[in-house]
Amino acid sequence: MSGHSKWATTKHKKAAIDAKRGKLFAKLIKNIEVAARTGGGDPDGNPTLYDAIQKAKKSSVPNDNIERARKRGGGEEAGGADWQTIMYEGYGPNGVAVLIECLTDNRNRAAGEVRVAMTRNGGNMADPGSVAYLFHRKGVVTLEKNGLSEDDVLMAVLDAGAEEVNDLGDSFEIISEPGDLIAVRTALQSAGIDYDSAESGFQPSVSVPVDADGARKVFKLVDALEDSDDVQNVYTNVDLSDEVLAQLDD
Repeated sequence: MSGHSKWATTKHKKAAIDAKRGKLFAKLIKNIEVAARTGGGDPDGNPTLYDAIQKAKKSSVPNDNIERARKRGGGEEAGGADWQTIMYEGYGPNGVAVLIECLTDNRNRAAGEVRVAMTRNGGNMADPGSVAYLFHRKGVVTLEKNGLSEDDVLMAVLDAGAEEVNDLGDSFEIISEPGDLIAVRTALQSAGIDYDSAESGFQPSVSVPVDADGARKVFKLVDALEDSDDVQNVYTNVDLSDEVLAQLDD
């Protein structure tokens, strides 16, 4: 249940993200640049870059922007910042654990913006390691249902190392070990099943149930964090029941 709810949180935020399309584009482009710098500019030989490009395309990022980011990261074009990944940890309202992944070229600015967003929205920063242990890195593939059943998806990916398939309402997500992510994504492609994104992220091992009021406060905090250009991903261990989700949709 916790997997469903954690990602229902993400899904719930997607509507708000549409309003921040420019910010979303910038984050997807940054992902491409970093993937190309880390593993080379050829998507065929760099699965992380391939997946970053796929996700950007699915989010309607213009091809020109995608190609320029790939070239900058791969060193074919000048420019490109020295992006660093930094993780911050903290607690949000109702004791919800928050893991904040930044991709920044200015560590001090990133730290300042994260701290301000946390303190203004009922959160507080925590020491490194004090929250991270509540999460595990997993491979996550998301896809629209498009008439598929959970069994259809499961049959396609079971032998590729998929651990579970979660029903998110309009879409499915497939959880695997990070090392099986490419195999799972390839199995979908072989089965002719289109997917939206494939990337490794953090899944909570322990979840905190909240009521509708608590959920709204957590969403407000996550939105404030995601407003920072330096923040790439925000993970929480909030657990939302179907009843609470229904109240939020009202």
